[in-house]
Amino acid sequence: MVRVNAIQPITLTGTFVTLEPLDHSHHDELVDAARDGDLWKLWYTSVPAPHQMAAEIDRRLALQEQGSMLPFTTRLVDPETGGPGRVIGMTTYMNIDAVTPRLEIGSTWNAASSHGSGSNPDSKLLLLRHAFETLGCPAVEFRTHWLNHQSREAIARLGAKQDGVLRSHSRTADGVLRDTVVFSILQHEWPMVRNGLEFRLSKQR
Repeated sequence: MVRVNAIQPITLTGTFVTLEPLDHSHHDELVDAARDGDLWKLWYTSVPAPHQMAAEIDRRLALQEQGSMLPFTTRLVDPETGGPGRVIGMTTYMNIDAVTPRLEIGSTWNAASSHGSGSNPDSKLLLLRHAFETLGCPAVEFRTHWLNHQSREAIARLGAKQDGVLRSHSRTADGVLRDTVVFSILQHEWPMVRNGLEFRLSKQR
């Protein structure tokens, strides 16, 4: 078994997206992706505004150095050539617990025009497969804002089960206390979740 504390940057390639290790060279493409839908204006998300993107990249890479995060840039696969397409967002392994081992998939956002394209389930399939089948995690966690119903529904569609709600768990950027909904997928549930994701992706082709 590969322990989570041995986790290293890796490129994961799927049908619709490639997850590349986050790098400062992605800055301009990530700014363009955030502008696709003005995502930073959505109050229930934490998408960096264009002028905050460099600082957000620095923050995620600093957490990677500390061993608590592995950040990715999400890039579409060009449907005509099979090569790299445009950058549409970011995702991470975060809150890495090397002892259990356990991790959370989160800090995810994708350009508005990519929604419904198969990019999100493909990304989750790549991250979950690597977590369960390579890193040997017994559980993978997801968290979201109680009021972010779109995110809660998307996590439930993956096959994750709701563990509970952390009341007044953290503060949003404007200082308001938020309730956080916690979901998880356990290792023995992974084969069924994988089958569901693969079926969803087959309908997108």
